[in-house]
Order: sequence, then structure tokens, then C-alpha cells
Amino acid sequence: MAAHPPSRADLSEAPADAAGHGAERWPLATVLVVDDEPGMRNFLEKTLAPRVGRVLGAGTAEEAGELLRRHRFDLVVLDIALPGKSGIAWLRELRERGMACEVVLITAFADLETAIEALRAGASDFILKPFRLTQILNALKHGLERALLKRENWVLRRTLSQQQTGNDGLVGHSIVVKGLQAAIQRVAGAPSTVLLSGESGTGKELVAQALHHHGPRAAGPFVPVSCASLSPELMEAELFGLAQGGESGGRKGRDGLFVYAQGGTLFLDEIGELPLPLQATLLRVLEDRRIRPLGGEQEIPVDVRIVAATHRRLADEVAAGRFRDDLYYRLQVLEINLPPLRAHKEDIPELVAHFISTLAPQLGVPPIEVTPEEMGYLQQYDWPGNVRELRNLIERSLILGALNVSALYQGLSHQSAGRPAGLRAPAGLPATTDLHTLEKQHILAVLDSVGGDKTRAAQLLGISRRTLERRVLEWSAAS
Repeated sequence: MAAHPPSRADLSEAPADAAGHGAERWPLATVLVVDDEPGMRNFLEKTLAPRVGRVLGAGTAEEAGELLRRHRFDLVVLDIALPGKSGIAWLRELRERGMACEVVLITAFADLETAIEALRAGASDFILKPFRLTQILNALKHGLERALLKRENWVLRRTLSQQQTGNDGLVGHSIVVKGLQAAIQRVAGAPSTVLLSGESGTGKELVAQALHHHGPRAAGPFVPVSCASLSPELMEAELFGLAQGGESGGRKGRDGLFVYAQGGTLFLDEIGELPLPLQATLLRVLEDRRIRPLGGEQEIPVDVRIVAATHRRLADEVAAGRFRDDLYYRLQVLEINLPPLRAHKEDIPELVAHFISTLAPQLGVPPIEVTPEEMGYLQQYDWPGNVRELRNLIERSLILGALNVSALYQGLSHQSAGRPAGLRAPAGLPATTDLHTLEKQHILAVLDSVGGDKTRAAQLLGISRRTLERRVLEWSAAS
């Protein structure tokens, strides 16, 4: 507890510093100041803004509650003597509802009993008015340091709980996997943007997590977003947030993913799907490190590392006029290409064992055995959905209680070229000649099994719907 005796040397101690001149720069954060005295509120806002980047103010608990519903705050500076509901009563309600951010209470009237009550309500510090500038700044800085250490928001916690063990989840000992691990180690510590390229299902989000985990932002949040899953109308608000008001005056504001990723990594998957107008906006953000919420006028500084990913050849997209060349070169500062599974099939036995050992406990089922014969089938297959398709196959097989090779190898016969000696095809399947034909037959069989539902078929195959549609178009053009 930091209870200080009153002092006349409070707000006039360093007016230039309070205005932001020569202010020490703290880690970027969002602070809420709740005080019914406009002078005190304005002073704290102007003092903190140049240090932390973003400060919002409220005069009552009700106004502050509305702001908390629309924004995520790292620290709340809260006066006890508020009109209506007191600061302590409001803080107690917030803690009961699960709000975990740091709260520093300030008051002009307090005794030991009040201080104890404040700390029991969940305050992390307690300051008496009038206070010296250095006193309040020290208290708030320490509060922010604690807040930033606890900034593992729901996105980060979900990511960490899904992290796989050993080599950052990059399972395998092939030259290909070792090269990928070495590239991650070299690139992780750099502040530059990273572009991950490769086919769908090769593990681009897993590599992005590894870059985050091994970099200087590992304590911050890892926020993934798929640009292909958002409509163009929603994408700008999702990324940059929504300002309150607008032309109607009644719209509620909310933070975007850039704000949630403050101090951490924002993973933009399928960056090639970003509409051209938003590409220009993203380029400005990468250059200026500031965002402007949709419909707003105030810019917000951001401290975020961008990792982008695409299964498209962005150079081809640039040539076709669908992707900005300046954004492409800005993203391509560091590029890592993820190889398809067919380029390192020697890792398949280790991947299969890994998926069985991790998925069986999650599904609550016993592990399955994979015979050498079945493993041979897996290593022959071309895996259009890459590691994701292999994982989905193992998950389905665990649920069924046996490896479902027949579903994978529609059309394989014992005469198939390139089959390891001694392997026999599942009974009752017609003959075929090569793995590309096997791939085609497998995909068409899955499509048929779901009545032509391409979205469902893509999910079962572990590939994107666009990849599936491209395969079907290629086969139609060839025929």
C-alpha cells in the first residue's frame, strides 16, 4: 500500500512534464481514469497519454462501466468518492464479475479502515490526494508493470494451451524440418514483419506461434485472425476497431485486434484475401505504427509485430493487380516457405505417433495401432491437405477405433506403381496407376460422400474450400 500524507506540492511540481514534454516513455497500454473532478481527470489524462499511448476518462462509475464494456484496459485509476456509487463498491462489483486489470484507488478522505476495505475490494494500490507528481507516476508505472506481466488475455491463454510439445510442435527429424526450425530461430528475434508462404495445411499458424514464442514479445498476446474468414464489410472494424458515435451518433465503439495484440504478435492468415482498400490501410499502419478505428478521428499508437501468411503466390497476385506491390515488399522483409508434406514423407511415422499420443487423451479414446503395411500406404499418399489432412485422418481413425486407410486410398490396388513390396490394397477397390490419380479419386469420393457439399468436403480433407475448388477446376479443364 502506498498511502502518502497530503502535500501542497502536488500538481504544480512539473507542469512541463505533465503536458508531455520530456515524459518518460512507458510500454504501450490503455488506461481508464475515473474521477468526478474534471481538473484532476484532465490532469491525469494529459500526464499519462504521452507515456502510455491511450487514456480514456469518465466522471462516474456508470460512465466508466460503459467504457469497460467497449474497451480492454490495462490499468484503472479510480477515485473513491464518486457521485452515486462509490469507487470501492463499484470495484467490488467488477471483481465479482471477473475483471482482472490493475486498479489504483485515489482519494482525498481516507483512514486505515478505508484503505483496508479498498485492498480487500481488489485495489492494487492506494494514493491520498493531494499527491506529488512523482508519487502518482511511480504508483501507476508499477501498476502497469504488473498489468503487462498479466496480459495473457484469452487469446494468449488459448494459444499456449494448444501449443504442442517438443521443437515448438514442428514434429520430425528430416532435413526439411530441421531447416525450418533453424529459420525460425534466426528470424524470431527480429522486429521485422515475416511472411509465411506455403500450401494450405502446412502449419503456418504453428510456425507463427513458434516465432512469437522465441521472440522478445513472448510475454505478450498472440492474436490470430484469418483474412479469408471475414467479410470485407467487417474486416476493417475487426482489425482496427469501431469508434463510438458516427453519423447516427448511437453506435457503440469497440477495440480491434490490433489493440488486443498490443505488445505481442498479430498473425494475419491468408493475407492474400485482404481487399485492396484495406491493403493500403495496412501499409500505412506498418509504416506509421498507428491505427484509426472505423468512423473515428483519433489515431491510436500500436506496438505490434505482424506475421502474415498466404497459400497464394503473392508475386503472381501483384502481377494480376490483386495485391499491392508496396505492401508485398513491406511484408516480404523476411520470408519463410513451408514445404508440403510430400516433400518430407520420412517424417510421417513420427507425425502419426505424435497425433495419436496427443489426440487420444483429448478424445477420451484408446490409442490405435498402425501396422507397417498401413504406414506404407500413408507414406505413398500425396497429401493434398498436408499435415492438417494427416491430423484429421488420425482423429477420425481414433474415433472409429482403427486407421481408416480405405477411405484415404480410394482406388488403390496391389498393382499400384511405387508401392512398397509386400503391401496389399484394401479389398474391393478398383485399380489405378499413380498417386495423382489416387488423390483425385480420394477427393471425389469424399465429395460424393457428403453429397457434393464442398465446404464439408474441404473440412474432412483438411484443405481450404478454395484449394478444393481449384483442384476440381483443374481436373475439369484437363478433361
